[in-house]
Amino acid sequence: MHIPDGMLPPQVAIAGYAISGGVMAWSLKQIERSDRTQEQIPKASLLTAAFFVSSSLHIPIPPASVHLVLNGLLGAMLGYYAFPAIVIGLFFQAVMFQHGGLSTLGVNAILMGLPALLAGYIFRSRLSFSGNNRPWTGLFGFLSGSTAVGLSATLFLSVVLLTLPADIDPNLEQASLWGLMFAHLPLVILEGLFTAMVVIFLERVKPELING
Repeated sequence: MHIPDGMLPPQVAIAGYAISGGVMAWSLKQIERSDRTQEQIPKASLLTAAFFVSSSLHIPIPPASVHLVLNGLLGAMLGYYAFPAIVIGLFFQAVMFQHGGLSTLGVNAILMGLPALLAGYIFRSRLSFSGNNRPWTGLFGFLSGSTAVGLSATLFLSVVLLTLPADIDPNLEQASLWGLMFAHLPLVILEGLFTAMVVIFLERVKPELING
């Protein structure tokens, strides 16, 4: 779900930087309002590293291979910190793994970061239903993880289909993209289960990590 350099028209890449810059500024403003900023930085750093490394762990699902995204987990655990963490992770993925690109960094940040912020809202909404009841924590963890990666895949497909070059066979390209989309359906379930297991474990051993 990383869009590489050269795949998008320049105006789309510029718009991606403009929108992601606005979201970044908004996220940082929300972070500044917190009185626990220093406490959250180590957790944000650790999860940024996990997001960075996850792109190198590929899972073969014909007709493609996919990898864990973890943007739902970042959203659930970091809240507003998730967007800056994802931007940093995407930058290093592009520079070190050539996964994505620098010209498309803004667009990729939107594809991964906005669903992460939504996942944060979903996970925090569990407190309105159940407080810290463990089964509800697992359910909302699953919803956070699966919703984030599913929305990222949908946004990726939408952006690519809407910006296909005129000299490419649209039918062949669309068939390939839809095949890639369906290959990510098992990943939606896997991300949900993984996020649920992590938040349930943390609620049992160190609940302040998910209740901050």
